[in-house]
Amino acid sequence: MGKRILIVDDAAFMRMMLKDILSKNGYEVVGEAENGIQAVEKFKEVTPDLVTMDITMPEMDGIAAVKEIKSIDMAACIIMCSAMGQQAMVIDAIQAGAKDFIVKPFQPERVIEAVSKALS
Repeated sequence: MGKRILIVDDAAFMRMMLKDILSKNGYEVVGEAENGIQAVEKFKEVTPDLVTMDITMPEMDGIAAVKEIKSIDMAACIIMCSAMGQQAMVIDAIQAGAKDFIVKPFQPERVIEAVSKALS
């Protein structure tokens, strides 16, 4: 049984790409969310081993969602996903408790490396 992952991104296409990369590498995608509010709800519902979290999303951004999830579960394992040029936000996310970050467009090898490192 693969590790259980929750994918959070406001772009359905990005969620699909990540789901594809993760499923092909033996991970189980147990949920998807398109904003921070949904992410927090889904996290409580599916209790994943890892969350991939987009930074810029409507309603609640990824950094606020990381803080919220960390307040529910200090041990939550979260990797940020960011587009180029969001370094300052990535630093905020890491300070909020994210373990790592991957840059869009996703490189499958980098995604798997970040996920397996965060889960080990």
